Amino acid sequence: MTTIPASRSPLSPSLIATLPGRYYTDPEIFRREQESLFESMWFCAVRSADLARPGAFRTVQVGRESVLVTRSRTGELRAFLNVCRHRGARLCTQESGEVRRNLQCPYHAWTYGLDGKLVAAPNLVKMPDVDRVAYGLIGVALREWLGYAWVCLADEPPSFEETVLGAAVERLGDAAAIEHYGTEGLALGRRVRYDVRANWKLIVENFMECYHCATIHPELTEVLPEFAEGYAAQYYVGHGAEFGEGVRGFTVDGGEGFGRLPDIADEQDRRYYAITVKPTVFINLVPDHVILHRMFPLAEDRTVVECDWLYAPEVVESGADVSRSVELFHRVNEQDFEACERTQPSMASRAYRNGGVLVPTEHHIGIFHEWLIRRLGGPRA
Repeated sequence: MTTIPASRSPLSPSLIATLPGRYYTDPEIFRREQESLFESMWFCAVRSADLARPGAFRTVQVGRESVLVTRSRTGELRAFLNVCRHRGARLCTQESGEVRRNLQCPYHAWTYGLDGKLVAAPNLVKMPDVDRVAYGLIGVALREWLGYAWVCLADEPPSFEETVLGAAVERLGDAAAIEHYGTEGLALGRRVRYDVRANWKLIVENFMECYHCATIHPELTEVLPEFAEGYAAQYYVGHGAEFGEGVRGFTVDGGEGFGRLPDIADEQDRRYYAITVKPTVFINLVPDHVILHRMFPLAEDRTVVECDWLYAPEVVESGADVSRSVELFHRVNEQDFEACERTQPSMASRAYRNGGVLVPTEHHIGIFHEWLIRRLGGPRA
């Protein structure tokens, strides 16, 4: 019988250690992640076009907070904590909706403008000392990029340029490379929401490596043959995986896709690029469309992933059939998430008490682990 050691034995030179299993199962570690990552960093909340008209709103779970994103009467996106300033009731209980002019708390009818200002409340005229701005909704920092609203709950948000835009530069090696895809002008062709019974870090780690691709992604490796060799696109700065010979598009059968996006550079044609924007966003770039994943970690063992397929507006407006290009990455998602759900229960096993190992093609995941430990303030017993 094999005995689980109290501490890890020396590793072979080819291998490096993963995080211990408790990092995927411990509610206290997940609470620290909520505080130090999801509530302190820029978080991709909603697609801007989902809030098309003034009065449209959507609520989003960011760490432990419910965040309300609205379109103001002047057309701007605003974000607030979804909490009434009177007695703390949840202001908007629906995930999405639209109001004519104001947001009203269903408990005591305190009413707020779309700019967050307190505009009305029962007997408010008898309380002239109440400052309607000071008792308005608590604002949340918001930036728009790639056609999405990114929010940050921190009192002093980190540099968006360094932490979000910087992730694209770090991966692609060129600040302008992602702009060629014109993502902010693309239209939503399909959205699929996945409820994954796994820790969010297992999903990130899976996305960052391709050691598993030959095993579980037959359709993907047909389109991108180099992935069968185990090296993910993210292993190399600036590298895009090249389509296989005879592959005409990023589709489930390798058949024709749609016309190349207008500003794609020649060197980006027939290539796939992947970017991880820590902590919870994946961006996938191919010549005729963009796929963007947003993760919403809800518990140490549950993550909702919302995946958008974005195309040139004329493709969507024409009613073109996008199912063959959607199907490719939908299958990849289902294959990946099944693998993560298969892994999650073992994180609580004595066999994984001290973690597992990363082979050389996965060593870059170790950098992600080091980043996580730093953000959490170092390991704790």
